[in-house]
Amino acid sequence: MVSKREDADRDLSRAVPLSENGLYTLDSDLVRRVAKALERGDFSSVRDSLTPLHKADIADLIERFPQANRHKLIIAAGEVFTGDVLANIEDDVRDDLLEDLDTSKVVDAITTLEVDDAVSVLEDLGLPRQREVLDAIPQEERAAVEESLTFPENSAGRLMQRDVLALPANWTVGKTIDHMRDGVSLPDDFYEVIVVNATQEPIGSVRLDKLLRARRPETLSDLMRTDIKTIPVLTDQEEVGYVFEQYDLVSAPVVGTDGSLIGVVTVDDVVDVIQDEAEEDLLRLSGVAETDIYRATLETMWGRFTWLLVNLGTAILASIVIYQFDGSLEKMVALAVLMPIVASMGGNAGTQTMTVAVRAIATRDLNMGNLGRVLGKELLVALANGGIFAILAGGAAALWYKDYPLGLVIGGAMIINMITAGLFGLVIPVILWRLRIDPATAAGVLLTTVTDVVGFLAFLGLGALFLL
Repeated sequence: MVSKREDADRDLSRAVPLSENGLYTLDSDLVRRVAKALERGDFSSVRDSLTPLHKADIADLIERFPQANRHKLIIAAGEVFTGDVLANIEDDVRDDLLEDLDTSKVVDAITTLEVDDAVSVLEDLGLPRQREVLDAIPQEERAAVEESLTFPENSAGRLMQRDVLALPANWTVGKTIDHMRDGVSLPDDFYEVIVVNATQEPIGSVRLDKLLRARRPETLSDLMRTDIKTIPVLTDQEEVGYVFEQYDLVSAPVVGTDGSLIGVVTVDDVVDVIQDEAEEDLLRLSGVAETDIYRATLETMWGRFTWLLVNLGTAILASIVIYQFDGSLEKMVALAVLMPIVASMGGNAGTQTMTVAVRAIATRDLNMGNLGRVLGKELLVALANGGIFAILAGGAAALWYKDYPLGLVIGGAMIINMITAGLFGLVIPVILWRLRIDPATAAGVLLTTVTDVVGFLAFLGLGALFLL
């Protein structure tokens, strides 16, 4: 006899195909099976393969197909292609799909979504197409979506869902539970009851687990937490993510300029925000504006061109420094051979410090109050590493060329550049941050310039001074 648990496990194994890359990734055999069914026009087999999958897995499957076949796959999916699938597709892929999808198909998908998800689908559409889709949405839902679109992009107003369970403090537990059982105008997903006063301002919250353990005569005012964190509607989503992470929230009320409750942000949306912000910082440190794995080749090329052009300019600046010592290089070829070591070590050390600094600024771990202590620590680390690698590189160079003064020169240059890297790897992000410029955007290029110029100048300058 098979237990219910075994039945559930077996259903799960069918719903989540196993893969050589991990439990929660699509099986390559499934992808090939869908591709073959699509190729021979067997739409029924395509739907049978997609039906057991989670909406996010269907979105991943659509992304894996070439752009020319994605629209055909959506047609084959039929009713399996829902708003949740559309909302889970990567932005670049979704933008291409929305251009090809009929307005009626887009409307059908959007009307099944929460307002925040509907807004994320619509916000990147061109205004004429966005207007066309909005006009086709039922009036009540359209008004909520249009209001959310008036808030700045990446703000709490775009992130929040409008449906909120908000009740007065004098309601009893029994009345609250009966109200929820009626199911009138309740959010699809919620984690707590927001308690409001007569002017609809949030004054507390009651988590559902606490509510269900309480007796029916108790009032919400007896159970509610009053130390809630309200989020102004114009707050940047990065700030929202910080609040959730800092205070371990599962949801938070969003208030308008008058302090009244207008929505709620839930943890499932904040997880996406935290991942997006971390990804954005990582990409900007590499000089890439956004993830471009799904973008067309020409768009990807132009997206990376700008920072490569800036890098060319900084490389020319470093070359000018080298040119000033061309006479020294002609006299002693060893300087030309060894000089990339100093610049490379400085660049790598600076990148380590810069990466830590940029992330610490984003998470509020680095601020003007502890800047001096952190800077002192980074300089000590740079000095210690510089000394160790000065011995290693200098000793190797001295033995290689049997020239001990040359070893001292490369060792001295190594210490100078490592200390410079530690200093500017922290200072550059902090200066950009204080100037209200995203440190991840330009810190890498500036730091590379500093470590290259100082590295070449220190090594060639010491070489010209003591060896020639």
